[in-house]
Amino acid sequence: QVQLRESGGGSVRPGESLRLSCIVSGDHSRNSCVGWFRQAPGKEREGIAAVFTGTGRSYYADSDKARQFDISQDHAGNTVYLQIEGLQAEDSGIYYCAAGPSGNACYTGEYAYRSWGQGTQVTVST
Repeated sequence: QVQLRESGGGSVRPGESLRLSCIVSGDHSRNSCVGWFRQAPGKEREGIAAVFTGTGRSYYADSDKARQFDISQDHAGNTVYLQIEGLQAEDSGIYYCAAGPSGNACYTGEYAYRSWGQGTQVTVST
């Protein structure tokens, strides 16, 4: 069983940055996918980015996400980070990380992930 724990959320002002962390433990393959997702109030959860922990190769849901977010991992692949730049009010929500098996690539859809963390709250306001 894989366990994931997010941290680093908080309340920030528009334009500021945050770095979220996801610690992955348990029965976690060195070659797997870890993704970041967010759920804004009243909206469905959406994928942001994913990383293949075997090589550190990153994948983004779209070009806008690639400009604002940066996914990375530590050397051991046990902690995956999400750097968020230029936060705006619409970026508020709960940010989740998730782990799943890798195939030919990592995906940013929920269907590709089996284990989820509890989430960390990000609030952007003046």
